[in-house]
Amino acid sequence: MSIPAYPLQWPAGWNRTPGHARGSARFKHLETVTHRRTDGSTWTSKNPRPLSIAMAVERVRAELERMGIRDDDLVISSNLQLRLDGLPRSAQREPDDPGICIYWSAARGAEPRCMAIDRYDRVADNLAAAAAALESLRTLDRHGAEILDRAFTGFNALPAPEGRRWWVVLGVSADARPAEIKAAYQRRRSDTHPDRGGDAGEFDAVQRAYEEAVR
Repeated sequence: MSIPAYPLQWPAGWNRTPGHARGSARFKHLETVTHRRTDGSTWTSKNPRPLSIAMAVERVRAELERMGIRDDDLVISSNLQLRLDGLPRSAQREPDDPGICIYWSAARGAEPRCMAIDRYDRVADNLAAAAAALESLRTLDRHGAEILDRAFTGFNALPAPEGRRWWVVLGVSADARPAEIKAAYQRRRSDTHPDRGGDAGEFDAVQRAYEEAVR
């Protein structure tokens, strides 16, 4: 699939959640903790921990795998830097725009489908929300593949508009504050600078995007 995983490729026609309207989610990972009593015996408990990027990515992959989608037919697009396998990397600063978009193809040559979520203020929570939505939709398969196909019709990816909008290039929301735009510009300019191994074309795109944003 030719859709870039970084930076975020928000699908055409999908509304964005304004930054001030994003909330905190309650997606957790239950960590098993072993306790030891004074007599030497042990017991375990489940302690909730914030969900990491890696855990959230695995939830998405697991749901799509149950639908027969392989990693080769999957792109998880966000403003997080990537691992060597092309998936979002954990242990990095939360981007100004925490939105995510999952693109997948049900078969070779098939029209790609997508699911985009930016409701929450953490990338991991938006990924987990997508996984939960996929799980809910997947249950329709019990009532027939035709119903499932119809449910997913609304998730067909629309063609991208000509060029990328400035907020997509910079990796911020369309209503980002000037300070957020400037910080994102400086970060993207550093990431894409040719002297640091970046792509000259993308570097120029970042410069043009910032100039358009501050007009």
